[in-house]
This record gives sequence, structure tokens and C-alpha cells, in this order.
Amino acid sequence: MESESYLSYSEEDTRTIGKSFAEKLSHGDIITLLGDLGAGKTEFVRGICSYFSVNEIVSSPTFTIMNQYFGNSPNGEEFTIYHIDLYRINDPKELEEIGFSECMADSKAIKFVEWPEKADTFMPPIHWQVDVGVDEEHELQRTITMMFKGEIQA
Repeated sequence: MESESYLSYSEEDTRTIGKSFAEKLSHGDIITLLGDLGAGKTEFVRGICSYFSVNEIVSSPTFTIMNQYFGNSPNGEEFTIYHIDLYRINDPKELEEIGFSECMADSKAIKFVEWPEKADTFMPPIHWQVDVGVDEEHELQRTITMMFKGEIQA
């Protein structure tokens, strides 16, 4: 397993790290985002959306559960990005109501899932795991670790 870690000292740093990470992504990738509430997971996704020239406002899906964005890669290839936050899911059966399985099956989209453990057995194998850790001594400092989990065989 390949992994890389970066230090972020600001929201802008976190977005820059996300934008750089976006270069590694391709259609169908599933990425879990791990970290406490307020750790900076949405800032990381904002950086990714910036790379893919998303024109919409990128916001946290904590209350909406799922946000969908449309963008393009630098070579003009269209991308759909789903940012899903399962924090408010109390029962994996609720995933049917939000179309989670259909979203995960979309081979053209990149999917980011926060609180993936709430999906239980509905969570498919992932390509990447991103951990956003808050430094307890330095409140604004984050350690962002990206771990490659491998290609998923269709």
C-alpha cells in the first residue's frame, strides 16, 4: 500500500493538497474521508473540485447527506463528483433512500464518502483512504494522509 502524508497549516493549504491529490484520481474511484467533525474534509474536497473546474459552490454535505458536482479535467474530460457524508445516517437501510448504491455503482463518477463505517455492508471496496488529523497542540495544523488501497477489479 502506497501512502503519502502532508502537513497543512491553513484551509488554503488543505485545498492545495486536495488539488494536488486530484491529479491521481480517475473515473470510478471511491475515496473514504476520515477525520473528526470540522477537521477539514470539505476543504480537501474543495481543492479537488477546483482541480476539476467545478463552478458550483462546494459545501459540506453534513445536512444534505449527498452533494453532486460537475466539472472537467484539465484535458476537458467531464467528471461528476459525489461528496457523501453519512454522519447523520442511523441505519444502513436509510442508504436506499438517498440512492447510495446507485451512486457507488456510477463508474464515471468520483465518490468521496465521510463516515464510511455507517454504510456497513453497503460500502463497496475503495481505491483511496484519506485521513485528516487535527494536531491537538496546534489547532490549525492538520496531517493529511492519503493511502492507496488498490485498483478495483470489475
